[in-house]
Amino acid sequence: MRTSAIERNTKETQIKMQLNLDGGDVEISTGIGFFDHMLNAFAVHGGFGLNVKVTGDLEVDTHHTVEDTGIALGLAFKDALGDMGGINRYGSFYIPMDESLAMCALDISNRPFLVFHAEFNEERCGDYETCCTEEFFRAFAMNSGITLHLNVLYGSNSHHQIEALFKAMAHALKIAVTQNNGGILSTKGVL
Repeated sequence: MRTSAIERNTKETQIKMQLNLDGGDVEISTGIGFFDHMLNAFAVHGGFGLNVKVTGDLEVDTHHTVEDTGIALGLAFKDALGDMGGINRYGSFYIPMDESLAMCALDISNRPFLVFHAEFNEERCGDYETCCTEEFFRAFAMNSGITLHLNVLYGSNSHHQIEALFKAMAHALKIAVTQNNGGILSTKGVL
C-alpha cells in the first residue's frame, strides 16, 4: 500500500497527517477555512486519501501553519512513493476556474525545484493570506523531491486562481503517481 503517516511538532505548529495515494477518506482541519477548502479540493481531485490535523500559531498569522503543512505533505508524498519506481513520474494539467486559468507541470525526480508564477489581487481569502500560497508549494516541492512548475496564466479573482493551482497540481500528481508496472523511469536507474 502506498501510504504514509507523518507527525511534525515544532514550537509553532503541531501536525498529524495520513496520506493514501490510492484513495480513502478526506478529513482536513487546519484552523484556516480557506486552506481547508484548498486541501480538500486537492485530495478529492487527486483521488488521494488525506487526513490532516494542524494546530498552529494563528494568533501570529497563517504563514507557519500553511508552510509547515506543505512540509508535512511533501514528506508524506516522498515516504508513500518509496523509491519512486513503477510510476509515470511526469504529470501536467490545466484547470480553468471561471475567469482564471492555471497549469501545473511536475516531475517526481528526487530533485526538488519550484517555478511559481502568480500574482494575487486580494491580500486575503477569508483568514488565509494569499502570499502564503507560494510558501506552501515551495515547502511541498522541497520536501517531496518534486520539480514543480505552477503558473496562473490569467485571472483576477484570487480565490479562483489559488483553487485552480491546487486542483491543477492534484490532477498532475494523479497522473504522475499512476502505477505503470515498470521500474524506475530514468536512464540512470535511480532517482
